[in-house]
Amino acid sequence: MLKDRLLQAREKKGFTQTHLAELLGVTPGVVNRWEKGTRIPSRRIHEVAKLLNITYEWLTTEQADTTSKVHIPGVSLINTHDISNKIIAYQGRPAAYSHLACKNRFPQFQPKDYASFEDCFAAVESDEAGLAMIPIENSLGGRVADIHLILPNSGLYIIGEHFQPVQHMLWGLPNASLSGIKKIMSHEQALSQCRSTILALNAEPVIFSDTAGACEYIANKKDKSLAALASSLAGETYGLQSLRERVEDKLGNVTRFIVMSRRSIIPDNVEGARIITSFIFTVRSIPAALYKCMGGFATNSVNFIKLESYISIADHDNASFYAEIEGHPSDKAVERAFDELNYFTTKVKILGTFPADSKR
Repeated sequence: MLKDRLLQAREKKGFTQTHLAELLGVTPGVVNRWEKGTRIPSRRIHEVAKLLNITYEWLTTEQADTTSKVHIPGVSLINTHDISNKIIAYQGRPAAYSHLACKNRFPQFQPKDYASFEDCFAAVESDEAGLAMIPIENSLGGRVADIHLILPNSGLYIIGEHFQPVQHMLWGLPNASLSGIKKIMSHEQALSQCRSTILALNAEPVIFSDTAGACEYIANKKDKSLAALASSLAGETYGLQSLRERVEDKLGNVTRFIVMSRRSIIPDNVEGARIITSFIFTVRSIPAALYKCMGGFATNSVNFIKLESYISIADHDNASFYAEIEGHPSDKAVERAFDELNYFTTKVKILGTFPADSKR
C-alpha cells in the first residue's frame, strides 16, 4: 500500500512527519493523513519520491514489500539525533536534583550548571547548550515559582518531560548532631516538602538557591548548627554527614521536569501514542471567557491534563493560563478545539508538542 511505502521510505530517510511537511510546504497533519490512507495527489507523489530518493513506481506499486518490515518508532523517546550540541543546561550546583535528572534522562549529554533559569534559557538560545532541563512542578510542593512567567518569553520549545524521584536526606558537618541543628537550608521546594521534619526539630528554614548549593555552603561555613536538605549524591559530594534519611513528609515524592530546545521537535502522530501539547493563552475580557475557551475542547473530546492561571506582567488586566492537553496538533479534534479557542482569546502560543513520559 502507498501509505505503508511512504512511512517506510520516510523513516529510512530519517525524516519526521514535520520535516517532510516543511519541505513540501504542507502541514504535518496532511502528511499524517497520507500515512493513514488519505489519497495523495499525483503531483505530490512525484515531489515526495524526489525528496525521499525513491522512484514514483516503487512508491505507488500495490505489491507488498516482503524484503523489509515497516517499523513504527517508539515515540515515547525524545528525538535528539539532530541536536549536535550535546551539552544540557540545568539550574543549581553539581549534584542538585536537576543535575541528577540530566544524567538519568540524557546520559549521552554533558550536564552544565547555571545560576538561574534565565541563564539556562540564554545558554540554549545562544547554542552554548543544546538542551535545558527545567523543573516545573513537584508532587508535594506544587509548581515551581516564576517558571510560567519565564517560559512564554524564552523563545524555546518544550520537546519532552522527565519525572525524577526525590529522596531527601538531612546533612550536616561530620561532627554535628540532630539536637544541635538550629537552621535547615535548602531550595524552597525541598523545604516545603519536609515541613514536618523542620517543625519537629524546631529549626529555622532558610531558603537557598538549590539543594546541592546548600550542602556546599555548609561544608565551607563549618558551622555545626547548620543542616541541609539534599540528595545522597549532594551530601556525599560535599563531604557531609547524614543526620537523618528520607525526611520528606510523604514518600513517592517526584519532581517533573520539562526539556527545552532552541527548535521545535514534534513527534510523529503515530496511532496509539500518547502525545502532550503544551500552550499558553490569554482570555478576552468578556463574561465566562474561560468557560467558552474550554467548550471547544469538551465538544471535541480533547482531554485537559493541566490548567493553571498566572499573572502576566505585560497584560495584568486579562487572565492568562498555562495548559496541557492530550493530543497532537495534527489531530482533527485538536485543530477544531484550537480554532474555537482562538475566538475567545487575545493570545495563544504553543510551547511544544512532545511524547508523554513512560512514568505517567
